[in-house]
Amino acid sequence: MGEGGTGAGERAAEALFAGFYPRLAGWCRGLVDSDEVAHDIASEAFTRLWSRWSAVDRPESYLFSVAANLVRDHWRRRDRERRAARDLDAVREDSPAADQGLAVRSLVESLPDRQRVTVLLHYYAGLPVDEIASVLRRRPGTVKSDLYKARQRLRSALRGFHDITT
Repeated sequence: MGEGGTGAGERAAEALFAGFYPRLAGWCRGLVDSDEVAHDIASEAFTRLWSRWSAVDRPESYLFSVAANLVRDHWRRRDRERRAARDLDAVREDSPAADQGLAVRSLVESLPDRQRVTVLLHYYAGLPVDEIASVLRRRPGTVKSDLYKARQRLRSALRGFHDITT
């Protein structure tokens, strides 16, 4: 590609960053409860996009997909750190009151990877099923099935904590 193509590609990348970075970082912020971590994840997602710029058809979907995986890694790391801290303190609280603090995000975190990423992309990022299927290289029916199974798991986990009518 000549210099003109490179300049146009760079301008497109800069425009995407300027227009989409705040949305991606805000989305991440809602999942990780830390501005610093959210910006780290959003920045890393863009870095990974730049390395594949010419091979990515849907940059925004790609960014959400990468960010969802990075959020998942963050959650895992955080959980390992919490377990280690509990082990160091050797204090274990088994009270029922602790179980009443279930948050939807915690339930989403507990979903199997396949369902969790699909839920994050659909409900948190607002991507349609067809776009998720394209990004994850799955059939739309498979994505719908993963969403259905995730909703069933969430509904089951919420029984007794909230009034579920369906």
